[in-house]
Amino acid sequence: QVHLVESGGGLVQPGGSLRLSCAAFGSIGIIYARAWYRQAPGKQREWVATIDSDGATTYADSVKGRFTISRDSAKNTLYLALNNLKPEDTAAYYCNYKRPTGADYWGQGTQVTVSS
Repeated sequence: QVHLVESGGGLVQPGGSLRLSCAAFGSIGIIYARAWYRQAPGKQREWVATIDSDGATTYADSVKGRFTISRDSAKNTLYLALNNLKPEDTAAYYCNYKRPTGADYWGQGTQVTVSS
């Protein structure tokens, strides 16, 4: 089992920045991909970014060039740097770990609110 804990969310003005963290605990083992998702009120959860086991990264078009996903394997921590934030980035952000077996793990979420 993998237990994921997100942190780093908050209230920020448009154009501001935040860095989200996702700490992993437990029997982490082999992870195929690590990702961030977000869910705004009244909307479905949407994929934001992924970093795979080789370190390759992919991003949703809506965040490309503004968000950066990274990981620190020694600390078992996943990060998401959010820059040039917009009001439409307001959402609860969730980290996700996927095993090659298909097993999925989710954190509890951290709220990001972009407002002036």
